[in-house]
Amino acid sequence: MTPEEQLKLLTTGTAKVLSEKELLEKLRLGRPLRVKLGVDPTAPDIHFGHTVALEKLRQFQLLGHQAVLIIGDFTATIGDPTGRSATRPPLTRDEVLFNAETYTTQAFKILDKSLTEVVYNGDWFRKMTYEEVLKLNGRVTLQQMLQREDFRNRIDSAQEVRLHELQYPIMQGWDSVEVRSDVEIGGTDQLFNILVGRDLQKEEGQPQQVVMLMPLLVGLDGVKKMSKSYGNYVGVSDPAQEMFGKLMSVSDDTMDLYYTLLLGETRDTDGHPMEAKKSLAEKLTGRYHGPEAGAAARADWDTRFSKKDLASAELPELPLSGLPSELTVLSLTAHSFKTAFDLEKSNGELRKQFITTGSVQLNGEKLTDPSATVSPAAGDVLKLSKKHAVRFV
Repeated sequence: MTPEEQLKLLTTGTAKVLSEKELLEKLRLGRPLRVKLGVDPTAPDIHFGHTVALEKLRQFQLLGHQAVLIIGDFTATIGDPTGRSATRPPLTRDEVLFNAETYTTQAFKILDKSLTEVVYNGDWFRKMTYEEVLKLNGRVTLQQMLQREDFRNRIDSAQEVRLHELQYPIMQGWDSVEVRSDVEIGGTDQLFNILVGRDLQKEEGQPQQVVMLMPLLVGLDGVKKMSKSYGNYVGVSDPAQEMFGKLMSVSDDTMDLYYTLLLGETRDTDGHPMEAKKSLAEKLTGRYHGPEAGAAARADWDTRFSKKDLASAELPELPLSGLPSELTVLSLTAHSFKTAFDLEKSNGELRKQFITTGSVQLNGEKLTDPSATVSPAAGDVLKLSKKHAVRFV
């Protein structure tokens, strides 16, 4: 691609680029750009929201640029204060290294491992003397730090801001100096931290990195950002059928966003939205579990829901011996959700949203009376919702 064609592709789906002119100038240099993405492995598993920046890094990689993945084994022990209303609980180095191993394993389902430069920022921060730390702190003012909305809000509401949290933007910025990054990718909430990197690079006599901000991915509910705490996420390590089923629940508008941010593609608007959604779910499932698993998950979905043939579908199995005594439709439904899918729902929610609406069906027969007794047999299929069904054994 020409530099202009690369620019058009690379800026697609971004929230902000500072600046496109600078990026074009760098692309015209005719050398691979060093594109930085820093991640703090504060948890062992990642969800699709985390992959948005990884997908953009992959685009750079496919165009022949150098992907630089910084594992924040040092910064993760502090915790990024961005967007936080309270200080993060500290992690031990052993916890961070354990998380880093699983995090990178999942990240390399997107990135080409052989073409990715992986570095740990503890390699330089642990070598710093206290004198060097003081000199680095001297480059940034307290007034600059208090420009951050999250710090200012916490101070205004009389909540603590620990001094070590003020170090975080400085350390993230110094990472850019150490790896001599041409571009840094981050979420829209990372603008302040990345700009600190530009300032430090300038002071060190380096060309300043381009800031590339990616939007925060909307979750399955189409409203809030994707988060485990909101329960609206798709995990990279989710089983294939579960991943496919979750993706089939997104709205058409959210589907278009997922095509852009997670696949780097544009949906064919001439086709039927349902077929487009199945194609999206199959491609994403195939990316993390292999093409065969993606195709199998789609076939299973068609069997269960498009063809209404639950009896032939592969379903979670529940032993009859583990069912509650004095079984009612309500207790059976609650037990099945909890045991097969680890979903705890209130009795009121089960009655209003699932049972009285006719969603709960035993071998195709609707069970609409919550207090009615029920006696499933081996081989019977209980449908709980559009996405959940179990077989008794």
